[in-house]
Amino acid sequence: MRKEAVVRWVRGPAVVGAPVRLSRGAWAVDASIALLLAVGTVVGDLNRSYVEVRPEFDTTGVPVRLPLPAPAPVDGVAPVPPPPVPPPPVPPLPELPGIPTGGDPPHAVSAFQHTLPPVEPWELMVAVLTALPLVLRRRCPLAVYWAVMGATVLLHQGRVAADATTVTFASGLIAAYSAAVYSPHRKAVVASLLAGVGLYAVFPLVPDVDQGLVPLLVLLPVALAAHGVHTWRQRMRVLREEQQAALRRAVEQERSRIARELHDVVTHNVSMMTIQAGAARKVLDTAPDLAREAMLAVESAGRSAMSELRHVMGLLTMAAADGPAATADDPATDVDLAPQPGLDRLEELADRVRGTGVPVEVAVRGTPTVLPAGVDLTAYRVAQEALTNAVKHAAGASVSVTVEYAPGELRVEVTDTGGQPRPSAAPGSGRGLLGLRERLAIYGGTLQAGGRPRGGYRVRAVLPVEEL
Repeated sequence: MRKEAVVRWVRGPAVVGAPVRLSRGAWAVDASIALLLAVGTVVGDLNRSYVEVRPEFDTTGVPVRLPLPAPAPVDGVAPVPPPPVPPPPVPPLPELPGIPTGGDPPHAVSAFQHTLPPVEPWELMVAVLTALPLVLRRRCPLAVYWAVMGATVLLHQGRVAADATTVTFASGLIAAYSAAVYSPHRKAVVASLLAGVGLYAVFPLVPDVDQGLVPLLVLLPVALAAHGVHTWRQRMRVLREEQQAALRRAVEQERSRIARELHDVVTHNVSMMTIQAGAARKVLDTAPDLAREAMLAVESAGRSAMSELRHVMGLLTMAAADGPAATADDPATDVDLAPQPGLDRLEELADRVRGTGVPVEVAVRGTPTVLPAGVDLTAYRVAQEALTNAVKHAAGASVSVTVEYAPGELRVEVTDTGGQPRPSAAPGSGRGLLGLRERLAIYGGTLQAGGRPRGGYRVRAVLPVEEL
């Protein structure tokens, strides 16, 4: 556990946002860079001989100067040489490769040819590995950086040609740049780059710099820094676009959730009110008492609908109480946030349906347990939607609701014996069952709905339940 905590601290927090998907052109560029550097390292290491030029020194450490040529005669008369002037003292020159430049006359130099031992097969394999991982420099930048550094250090354990050292130095620069720009783990990148500087200081990984390479070494970091800033801006733009897309998806999901809530609340209660009002109209003249009971049921359904609608509106306006513009007189904050219904109100739901003349039986099997709020509400909505459909499309049928608490899951089943659609019932759009499937999918549940072999309709939902 302590090891994992140390690893998380070293890696640091990752940058938010998914990695940018590379195009074929980017893959082709990275593959070309890796291939060229790998070939350059192998070819440079195969050149096992080189020439070293050194100035000559006398026994006192003073560079030996070449004699000046005698002046040519003018009109047949030999010129009189000027009196000898002792040369100024010249400090000893360091032993550096290349031809030293001096005053007039030039220094005497000697050339030495060095031949390295023949290259070993393992050296060629490691030489390829110093550049080949750069193909993945944008996908796994930190791993590629350490792969290149490890292969470079291993290669320089043998006798490496100077040309190969120059190419491996370029590969190391590209790997370090890729790690700094593309890796999301900032702390790990800083630690890795500092460790790489230490490796370059300990091992002979830096090539001899010629005067012609000085402008390149000055301009290369500037170009890399400019490209890094450009890449960073691109990543920030992509990150903003991803955040905006995520916000749009969240808004759409919230709209769908609100639509499901409104559909479940309004459809059930309005259906009950419509049926009760129709029954009251038919018996108003012949049985005023029955009409009065039906109107009381309409009033009860209306109150229930208003209560649940008030709750849904409270969810929509809940953020107003936390905003800077919220005040004590804001009507949006003055909402009665009643708790969401659950299976504990299933009997109340069944009573409302019985009030429409539809017999409903409720059975609970197993030992009731405490359910998560979302699972409890979803199970209630399944029963509510199935009962609403039975009232609208199965007039004269009897309905059975079964809730079963099984190990690790909750089952809700609503069946009816079949009947005829009521004259006032509109054809179903399927939105209710679709909303139920979406609700159940959030919690990993499933829904089965269809006709029964012996007539009638069945809705069966299964919800996984974890013990609280």
